[in-house]
Amino acid sequence: MPEQTTPTGQLTLRTLAMPGDANAAGDIFGGWVMAQMDLACGIAAAERARGRVVTAAVKEMEFAMPVKIGDTLCVYSSIQSVGRTSMTLKIEVWAQRYLSDLMQKVTDAQFVMVALDKDGKPTPIPAEE
Repeated sequence: MPEQTTPTGQLTLRTLAMPGDANAAGDIFGGWVMAQMDLACGIAAAERARGRVVTAAVKEMEFAMPVKIGDTLCVYSSIQSVGRTSMTLKIEVWAQRYLSDLMQKVTDAQFVMVALDKDGKPTPIPAEE
């Protein structure tokens, strides 16, 4: 399979990788990257569900390369499927390298999100408008 050269999905979140998010070698913690993915997923899923959502599962994820201090983390989302109360989204993370236009894919994963009502119970996701 050829290497992916452009992101797929909608740009949902951009943030700067800072020294407090890195180890002693200047590599950003994987858990921080995953947290940004979860934030972006929550934004996209809540917009689609028009309400509260929670993360139910994260499918397999591998890091192709590190994110470094100063990189801009760009998180892209796309809804893959919508069920009655849950949906699956593909999340891609790209690093815009510090002070350059170079974009490199860091990781991707599928997130399963569940829509909840005001009492915290699963609720149907409205039909698309």
